[in-house]
Amino acid sequence: MATEEVPYFTNAETGYVPAKLAHRTSSFQPLSLFRFVLNHVIPDTVRFLVQLIPLILSGLVGLVVPSKRKSIHGHTALVTGGANGLGRALCLRLAQEGCHVAVVDIDLAGAQRTVEDVRLLGVKSEAFLADIANYEAVDRLRLEVESKLGPVDVLVNNAGLLAVLSLSEGKATDLERIINVNLLSHFWTIRTFVDGMKQRRRGYILAVSSILEFLTIFYFPSHQKGYIPMPRAVSYVATKFAVRGMMQALERELAMDGFGETICATTLFPTFIATRKELMDLLSDLSLDEKLAILTPESVANTAVEGMLRGYRSIYAAPFFIRLFMYLSELLPSALSALLIETIMGDVPSLMDRTKRSK
Repeated sequence: MATEEVPYFTNAETGYVPAKLAHRTSSFQPLSLFRFVLNHVIPDTVRFLVQLIPLILSGLVGLVVPSKRKSIHGHTALVTGGANGLGRALCLRLAQEGCHVAVVDIDLAGAQRTVEDVRLLGVKSEAFLADIANYEAVDRLRLEVESKLGPVDVLVNNAGLLAVLSLSEGKATDLERIINVNLLSHFWTIRTFVDGMKQRRRGYILAVSSILEFLTIFYFPSHQKGYIPMPRAVSYVATKFAVRGMMQALERELAMDGFGETICATTLFPTFIATRKELMDLLSDLSLDEKLAILTPESVANTAVEGMLRGYRSIYAAPFFIRLFMYLSELLPSALSALLIETIMGDVPSLMDRTKRSK
């Protein structure tokens, strides 16, 4: 069976080709509009409302009855940025669940210290030196991890650079590095490991974003949500916003391809964690160190793993009042957006059907 590559970028070869709308005119035609409403709008609206009812009921049940917790005992987990801070705490927490842990970091000495502590919990662990912002390095990493620990079933994209750096500060290469580590590395690791998860029909992808984007509501009310969530960290916040959107799209794509129940895509939104000194200095400069509850890496790791194992798509590691606000404001966004997409677009071809064609 021969395959041909889908032409993703046609403009590069053919130039711009204007679209042509067939069977349409600019004049107003009441009869055509009536047929459109009768054949499409009304049936789609009815179908949407009928399917919305169980979603609402499911959301209300979820408020009082927690989801069933799954086991990952014996699985292999890979944690990027696992040498220190939250990454180290996540490695230890996953080991407590019985996972074998691949600790990936550019700080090899720190990764080896994490490995020593993980092994004390009775599981296998290895340290790997890799620049996850480089696709070839991530591909080589997969081969090394599989040869030493086995195929990866739990991928934790934790590595990130928290630079107190605005758009006009630093060198261009500094901004590129932040984007590559905080965002592009997620693409490379998921692209590399998700195919194996699909073949085994099991897997977890946990991405660490940030709750910085939401704190505007409480501490910067003069700014609109999503535009200036935290001064002096514009590049960092931009990448965390992008991770959020990427994971939501990935979750929807996995569901559309039939992996919604077997591969869980989860995004963690932690508030401030007592890890890096520069973060604590920034909070002090903004007079926020006394207003905000600073969490420990261990408590955030526990919240993240517990939520992931219960199949939560979004996890808020934050003080209670922030968690409550975020949960109430986004009670059913994933389910509602999925229903809207299915209602409007209908059946969408799977990724395999789209990228492989038989001659």
